[in-house]
Amino acid sequence: MIALTLAEVAAAVGGTLDGADPATPVTGPVEVDSRKVRPGGLFAAFIGEHVDGHDYAERAVAAGAVAVLASRPVGVPAVLVDSVVDALGKLARAVVARAEGTAVVALTGSAGKTSTKDLIAQLLQRHGETVYPPGSLNNEIGHPMTALRVEEGTRHLVMEMGARHKGDIEYLTSITPPRIGLVLNVGTAHVGEFGSQEAIAEAKGELVEALPAEGTAILNADDPLVRAMAARTRAKVVYFGESREADVRAQDVRLDSTGRPSFTLTTPTGSAAVQLRLYGEHHVSNALAAAAVAVELGMSVDDTAEALSEAGALSRWRMEVVDRADGVTVVNDAYNANPDSMRAALRALVSMGGRGPERRRTWAVLGEMRELGEESLAEHDAIGRLAVRLDVTKLVAVGGREAACMELGARNEGSWGEESVLVSDADAAVELLRSQLRPGDVVLVKASRSVGLEKVAEALLADGAA
Repeated sequence: MIALTLAEVAAAVGGTLDGADPATPVTGPVEVDSRKVRPGGLFAAFIGEHVDGHDYAERAVAAGAVAVLASRPVGVPAVLVDSVVDALGKLARAVVARAEGTAVVALTGSAGKTSTKDLIAQLLQRHGETVYPPGSLNNEIGHPMTALRVEEGTRHLVMEMGARHKGDIEYLTSITPPRIGLVLNVGTAHVGEFGSQEAIAEAKGELVEALPAEGTAILNADDPLVRAMAARTRAKVVYFGESREADVRAQDVRLDSTGRPSFTLTTPTGSAAVQLRLYGEHHVSNALAAAAVAVELGMSVDDTAEALSEAGALSRWRMEVVDRADGVTVVNDAYNANPDSMRAALRALVSMGGRGPERRRTWAVLGEMRELGEESLAEHDAIGRLAVRLDVTKLVAVGGREAACMELGARNEGSWGEESVLVSDADAAVELLRSQLRPGDVVLVKASRSVGLEKVAEALLADGAA
């Protein structure tokens, strides 16, 4: 973090000092876990569902924290505020404001945010120190925690922004005002919260509304709801996609025998070949979005293409592909799921299985997609039907009502139900797979995060290592 005195911290967050020396500098990171506190840092005492951070204030100071950001006196040096969550956002805003040379890149979308964020970070790291969140820290706590890692020499700050309610992205952009705003897509993730795709688009568009006139909005030309956001920004607009009208586009898209895409990256300043290390054609759109950001920040087309071709998956359980010693391939995409990402993952699975006489058997182990509201049963039915249409060898639907609807969709689309089976939980899925997998099979595991279906992938990989 850019160094601030405790007096400056208190002024930034509208707090008061309690037993703390105003001149004491905060030179270390801000932490919400007392076990991670380092000397010179600041401990933020959050009140969680099961743990109250105020109870660990003394431990944090003993570990080297110079003070605690707290909502009540804690018996050690503290900055007292009404809300620790609000104060953390205000402190992050103050730090980012001091980082005058840092370009803030913000992105949002219904699917692909974390994978695209990871690509952008890997591209921009070639041209200077880049701060970005690990995993999916994109809410009112993870967002400022990432921003507080900015230092004097930080050249790029890449921020992933999630939204469950109207106004969420507007709030996050107030903490880290973006110079570049990227919108990937508007799908049906969280449609149960928002009510419609149009309402989701309204919320996602808060990002481009926050851009300054000298900023850049990077929009998906292939998504009509995203493309329409051009009317909501005063910034310059750059389009990406496979559309011929896109400024940054892909041509000659191909998939190799393992399902990894290659294409020609075409921009206003030239073209170059890209061979991704990521699995699935859906990553082409993510790569184009990342390329548009990189080119806008001054990277050459050749450098961008080379960096894309070298980039890997940084975040766990997102199309994480591992080959067992017996030839079974496990694709762990269990971090999250919505209808768009499910369709993309199924298509990736089929491409990895290949075609012709050498075709491998493909297994789709799928659990519930949550937060879909009234459309939930219809969406699960549609995914089951798609698995059959794509000729997935076997659908294993895991769970209760929604899983049953998915399996029924597959059964109604197929013949005699040979392509699908319903099991109650992850343990039952593992038992089934252990009894039926053969060398060379490809297994996709995917569901919403709260389902915990990564247990299936972990069990299969443990079997392969035994």
